[in-house]
Amino acid sequence: MEITESLEHDLQQAPEWFHASIAIQPRLEDLQQPLGNLKYQVWDRKNTNNIVVLIHGTGAHKKWWNPIAPLFNQDFTVIAPDLPGMGESDHRVKYDFKAFSDSLLAILDQEQVTTANHKIYFVGHSLGGHLAGFMGSELPELAAGLIMIDSPIRPPSYNYDEHRSTGPLRKIKYYEDKISILERFRLMPPQDCKNSWYLRYIAEHSIQNVDSGWRWRFDDKLFATLKRLQGYEFNFQCPSLFIAGGKSLLLGSKIMSYIKEEFKDRMSIEVIEYAAHHIPLDEPLGLIKIINAYLDQWSAK
Repeated sequence: MEITESLEHDLQQAPEWFHASIAIQPRLEDLQQPLGNLKYQVWDRKNTNNIVVLIHGTGAHKKWWNPIAPLFNQDFTVIAPDLPGMGESDHRVKYDFKAFSDSLLAILDQEQVTTANHKIYFVGHSLGGHLAGFMGSELPELAAGLIMIDSPIRPPSYNYDEHRSTGPLRKIKYYEDKISILERFRLMPPQDCKNSWYLRYIAEHSIQNVDSGWRWRFDDKLFATLKRLQGYEFNFQCPSLFIAGGKSLLLGSKIMSYIKEEFKDRMSIEVIEYAAHHIPLDEPLGLIKIINAYLDQWSAK
């Protein structure tokens, strides 16, 4: 795919559904917080008490969801935040799941959707899936359901001190021009992606131009300092779904065996065979079809 400074030019080969989705502009919001401001966006749907919160993965941002968020069932208002230290949200001194959870709660409070009159469903990819599981476990009265997309769930006994990070190990590098940094955009863990137009779109919103040059938006210390769920056991009881990529590098046989056994009585499992870890990019329409089917089923109860 040719990469130029023009996103419009580079997306010419994207399918019609993709162009139609990104043309639907969400409501952009800013939440002031002492630890750092948060940015998020909302696709408002009228006369509904169903809320979907889309949670991105490590180093990603809210606009990863823009091509598929408008495709959610029209009975669901959709909220997509930039987690602290990522996207357009402010960088912070430290990062952990409690702070991420508190950020989501603050957004829901600002949107006035934390009352008993709303059903809130958390949908997360990778790190976002772990956060969805954390929210469902810690706040059972809030979560009406949760979906984890290719989020490797490990036993509480897993030693994260020996865990190898898939994020950048070097300090943020600055690039002289926009094309140079766009050409360096890579998915982590590494994988091919046939939908190059989707990659180009999220790359456009993953960078910023500052005094020192072009850089990635995420806080580079996030990968080394994020406090993971060491010794944590998910105990959510709400309706739940695990969506796995059949070609994912993060879901080995031991992890999938653990998930199937540990959650066999409370979590459905769907496998999208031809997707790798980044299912929203690999099979966006297949993914949204599965999610909508489950959300419709859950919300009807």
